[in-house]
Amino acid sequence: MQLILQGISHRYGGTNVLEDISFAVGDGEIVCIVGPSGCGKSTLLRIAGGLERPGEGEALIAGKAPEGSLNPLTYIFQDFALLPWRTVAGNVSLVLEDHGIETKRRRAIIDDVLSRTNLSDFAHALPRQLSGGMKQRVAIARALAVKPAIMLMDEPLSALDSQTRELLMDDLVALWQRERFSACYVTHNLAEAVRLGRRIVVLSRRPGRIREVVDIDMPLAERPERLVELEKLQRRVWEIMREEAREADREISDVA
Repeated sequence: MQLILQGISHRYGGTNVLEDISFAVGDGEIVCIVGPSGCGKSTLLRIAGGLERPGEGEALIAGKAPEGSLNPLTYIFQDFALLPWRTVAGNVSLVLEDHGIETKRRRAIIDDVLSRTNLSDFAHALPRQLSGGMKQRVAIARALAVKPAIMLMDEPLSALDSQTRELLMDDLVALWQRERFSACYVTHNLAEAVRLGRRIVVLSRRPGRIREVVDIDMPLAERPERLVELEKLQRRVWEIMREEAREADREISDVA
């Protein structure tokens, strides 16, 4: 299943946010979106998921969803978005409850995704009892429960410390290797982008336009052992966006 963005442009009142964005997320592919602050990355993700209608262009889904998919597109947010009064299992169950799934099957799905995200021992814990990394694992488990074709990930690791972020990246790679999913992944962190992305879409400052698309033809499993190459790729991406980031920072300072 593919996510295709064609000629996306968008305005908020008199502010031009995005301009003529076109790219596709292929089947089983993680595409990362990076760019200066305020360039419209999260807006683009909302448009991709149908939460916002673009001023121009369109977001399309092509191909068949995986067998048993309950929701072809699903979000993972930065702030976990867990219900504090529900247990880990209860938060995962939430996305299944409107699909008419019998209790036995629903429990089996919950048990499976908790096992895949190393949360089985915490099924009855409340969010306040979990670390930030574990809360984000719950959010990932909840997304996996609906067997999505494409995950829309809006800076999912940005609220975590560096050690936890590294562990969660390893977890995402392991999940992807077990059952290939597609993802459109917004991040400010270039190390995340080169660690996870098959392609990196680099946006300009506002209005966000595609400056360049960087292809990374390196198996995800090999990347931890090829750090020198990843660092070169990270520097390349930074060189593409350095001046744009500097100008965006000046614009923010001027407004402040």
